[in-house]
Amino acid sequence: MDSFSNYHPIINFIYFTSVIVFSMFFMHPIFQTIAIISAFIYSIILNEKKGLAYMLPLLIFMAILNPLFNHAGSTILFYFKNGNPFTLESMIYGIASAVMFVTVILWFSCHNEIMTSDKIIYLFGSIIPSLSLIFSMVLRFVPRYIEQIKIISNSQKAIGRDITQGNIIQRAKNGLKILSIMITWALENSIETADSMKARGYGLPGRTSFSIFRFDKRDKIVLLVLLMLIIIILIGAFWGENTIRFFPSIKLPSITVYSVIVYMAYFLLCMLPVIINIQEAIKWRSIKSKI
Repeated sequence: MDSFSNYHPIINFIYFTSVIVFSMFFMHPIFQTIAIISAFIYSIILNEKKGLAYMLPLLIFMAILNPLFNHAGSTILFYFKNGNPFTLESMIYGIASAVMFVTVILWFSCHNEIMTSDKIIYLFGSIIPSLSLIFSMVLRFVPRYIEQIKIISNSQKAIGRDITQGNIIQRAKNGLKILSIMITWALENSIETADSMKARGYGLPGRTSFSIFRFDKRDKIVLLVLLMLIIIILIGAFWGENTIRFFPSIKLPSITVYSVIVYMAYFLLCMLPVIINIQEAIKWRSIKSKI
């Protein structure tokens, strides 16, 4: 069980917003290494192993793809048959872009696991009730649609109308039939959900709602640590500690005492859920040993 998910939704939201935004804009190799390792470890903790097998091929593909179209850079490694150069800078930039892309995907997979529809409605229900409801429904219905289409496919397969049965024309008709059933189910489900929410007075002024989330002392401590780390990283970004120049030649900012502090702050930020889980595991083992 993930301990970080038990914290207040505002803690989860600020954390994922910060790490996703930082991962998208910080192309410095140290920052990228910290981010992708942290996202990978947290994905393992959350048992999000299904998409990890595709990450390495995707990373390699994107890293190779960029030098084929981007020929900027001063360090030429070799020439293609059409005369275009293959440069070291374009290859490094392709690797950095691929790492950034994979890291963001990993963070979003963790985000979807932690930020449930209840948390999203709790955070934004009073501010933008309609949009928060739609967003939470999308997150909730995507796995439901996948499960429902499997049920429909199995039902149709039992009567010989699956997309794997018959000739090409028959398979196409079977696929359209399954799609038609799925769309009908989705529309009926949406109408029922809308009527249910309307009957409960969702979005009306002065409406109150029950919530299981409480902002306690533990959340205050983590929020304070989280904001301090973000401020240190933002100050470092303002002073260019996260920057890197790829073209025409690669140039990194020199490592100073302050840059090391920024690196450590970013490491602690990205690894915060892992640290919390390790701390809770140690505490739990200590309690069990005393029983």
